[in-house]
Amino acid sequence: MIDLYFWPTGNGKKISIMLEETGLKYRVLPVNINKGDQFKPEFLAISPNNKMPAIVDTDNGLAIFESGAILQYLAEKTGKLLPADTAGKYRVLQWVFWQVGGLGPMAGQAHHFLKYSPQKIEYAMHRFQQEVARLYQVLDTQLGKTEYIAGDYSIADIAAWPWVVRYDWQGQKLEDFPNVKRWFETVGARPAVQRGAAVGADLMAAAPPPTDEDKKRLFGLRDKDLKP
Repeated sequence: MIDLYFWPTGNGKKISIMLEETGLKYRVLPVNINKGDQFKPEFLAISPNNKMPAIVDTDNGLAIFESGAILQYLAEKTGKLLPADTAGKYRVLQWVFWQVGGLGPMAGQAHHFLKYSPQKIEYAMHRFQQEVARLYQVLDTQLGKTEYIAGDYSIADIAAWPWVVRYDWQGQKLEDFPNVKRWFETVGARPAVQRGAAVGADLMAAAPPPTDEDKKRLFGLRDKDLKP
């Protein structure tokens, strides 16, 4: 059994999708990041960077944080979605690291400055929108050569797909990246992806949005930052 410490974000959904793809039994333990659950001592004992997702494998007591490491662990535990040969393994892992080091952080910044920031900072909006566009072009070029990111369907696709879901939040149009669009629709049609992406919808629907006090306490914002 896998205990999944989770909130329905792009990073969280990587792991719920992976668990659905592998067929491992799991239970969801919500970590409401808008209310500060990630700073509770019991969660910090599992995830010292106070970020979700994290897992505990109850078969052996192993706790793992960071989504890329979790994906690799679950793939190796089940023998699925990560090639066993050295060349194939690193062909996949390089794209997983591309996502966790590039697409995810840059898209996250685009989400913040284009959608959430109460102050519209033109430089930051342009900077992150353009960097995400560059990364989409990198992905589009790769997907012009292969059906999936690293050849066969793998954890590289599971890492990237939940972040492309919010392409509009990033100021992107999939029509500008036809190979990404084809891949996005193909991956999104997989039943396990649909099940994994739906995990936590009830949590989000039931959770009140963060208050201004939450934003100041959790994200270091000041009163003047909250003014449009």
